Amino acid sequence: MSTRSKPSEFDGKAFARGLSTAPGVYRMIGADDGALYVGKASALRNRVSSYFNATPKSARIMTMLNQTVRMEVTVTRTEAEALILENQLIKSLKPRYNVLLRDDKSYPYVLMTNETWPRIAMHRGPRAVPGRYFGPYASVGAVRDTLNLMHKLFKLRSCEDSVFRNRSRPCLQHQIGRCSAPCVGLVPPRQYDESVRRAALLLDGRSDELTDELGRLMEAASARLDFEEAARLRDLVSSIRTLQARQYVDGRAADLDVLAVAMQGAAACVMLLAFRDGRNLGTRAFFPRTNGSENPEEVLAAFVSQYYGEQIPPREIVLDRDIPDRALIEEALSSAGERKVQLRTSVRGERAGYLDLARRNAEITLASERTSHAAQLARAEGLRDLLGLAELPSRIECFDISHTMGEATVASCVVFDAEGPVRGQYRRYNITGIEPGDDYAAMHQAIHRRFRRSVTAAAELAASADASTGKDKRATRAAAVLPDILLIDGGAGQVAQARAVLDDLGVEGIALVGVAKGPARRPGDEELLLPGIDGKPGRSVRPGAESPALQLVQQVRDEAHRFAITGHRGRRQKARNTSRLEDIPGIGPRRRGNLLRHFGGLAGLKAAGVEEISRVDGVNDALAERIYATLHGLDAVEDGSRQDATRSDR
Repeated sequence: MSTRSKPSEFDGKAFARGLSTAPGVYRMIGADDGALYVGKASALRNRVSSYFNATPKSARIMTMLNQTVRMEVTVTRTEAEALILENQLIKSLKPRYNVLLRDDKSYPYVLMTNETWPRIAMHRGPRAVPGRYFGPYASVGAVRDTLNLMHKLFKLRSCEDSVFRNRSRPCLQHQIGRCSAPCVGLVPPRQYDESVRRAALLLDGRSDELTDELGRLMEAASARLDFEEAARLRDLVSSIRTLQARQYVDGRAADLDVLAVAMQGAAACVMLLAFRDGRNLGTRAFFPRTNGSENPEEVLAAFVSQYYGEQIPPREIVLDRDIPDRALIEEALSSAGERKVQLRTSVRGERAGYLDLARRNAEITLASERTSHAAQLARAEGLRDLLGLAELPSRIECFDISHTMGEATVASCVVFDAEGPVRGQYRRYNITGIEPGDDYAAMHQAIHRRFRRSVTAAAELAASADASTGKDKRATRAAAVLPDILLIDGGAGQVAQARAVLDDLGVEGIALVGVAKGPARRPGDEELLLPGIDGKPGRSVRPGAESPALQLVQQVRDEAHRFAITGHRGRRQKARNTSRLEDIPGIGPRRRGNLLRHFGGLAGLKAAGVEEISRVDGVNDALAERIYATLHGLDAVEDGSRQDATRSDR
């Protein structure tokens, strides 16, 4: 995820607002495209926003922030993955402001010494001891778990040399089956060396090679009827399989690119996760122009062809989905790179983990990009140009109507400014007094209630500029604010209702726009209805899915729809939970209150039987039957003999 701008224009607060609270790694990038700082976070939004709040910062931090022109983030599954990835990126990128660069002594390693009888142990600090170092590991606990399994599987010694050279009998580790006791010669050198080799294979990440070897030995033991040895090898293979699961950011892949694509309508993000020479180089996001295509396979195929036409491809490229002409593209890349290049789509193990990481980052980055400040500004400029406005719209309002077959009709009004949604100014209107299902009347009522308040507030301000003060004055001014653009989710009929209200109230200077579905009724096919003003004819335009103006309209319209349907569902549920009692003949406010108090609410009442309901003050047997039947969707029992039969059955 990245945002490019001049240093003075980088809006860190806006960037942080678009981040998720997932763990990950963030990178601050300077004007020369070099890394200034790499850090990890358990919650990216919280950590990044802390750089741009009012808390005093050190001179080094302030200098770094002043030089930052953009930031990039990589989301990880866990904080442990973020820790390891941070270490990898600091080694790879060498950022100038990581003064305390995290070297190897910051993380625990598994050490296998270079001796006649090698020992295996945890190591932290400078690599002064000759031997092989495996890691880094995310925590000391992870190293201890690994060592515990190594001792069980391969029985390598863990004691210091001073202890090893002075043993005269096996120690407790040998007695509990965790060491082969080379100190007293209970294991031949060749057998011990073989155990060391196998342990190194496992720690090197070559567990498949090791399990294949052990599998062959197990079959050979079975063939010679040595079932005890075959069972031991079987258990060894099973234990190794449990160790194969590991973090997916540790950079052990040597020469590999991982690509995943995410799409929302015609907007696309391709995420690249790169490994070179065993180092994780992090993620990089690309936002290709799709020219209206909504096919992710087509977008990914075009990206692979164009990107690797200018870059030297690695030997292996892992894709999150199959693409058209994959074999042809693979052949072309191999020919251009003068080495065999594989495009792989069906992968397992660690590569599946890399794909999951890239796919998740692509989805989060695309969602953030669509709401970022820079993208929002570009869309606002596009809408200004499309509508022929003199200035950028500073306030956009959108109305939508939601109901179910005319029940519980709710209108929503959402507000967007230059930064995006202004949720504190959202409004809902419960629509009453209209014919159920009359969307035109519902829109007319909602628009009238919204702008009547503005007209009244503006009149109050004009009549008594100094009469109100403090909180009342601020509220009146807020109510008097009018939008630059008024979006109506609906066709010509709904737009005509809005225009009629504005004309009746004398409201001028607002660009009225209707948002209607196109013939195909799919995202990107919407048409904008622009009604005429002062006798000028109206017109309709279809900007197309690639239009930033339409993308902004869609974003605002979708938010209005979400806000409306949420309010409608809440009102509908409330009506079904409370009004059903009042709809029963013989139930008024007093009896409803008695019932709800007696049973502690509607849920308790629904769980009660007829006899219990009839014990409530003011409720007789017949009314109790009607209440029970209504709450359980049954036909009310009116016949007295039927009541008696029902009661006797119970």
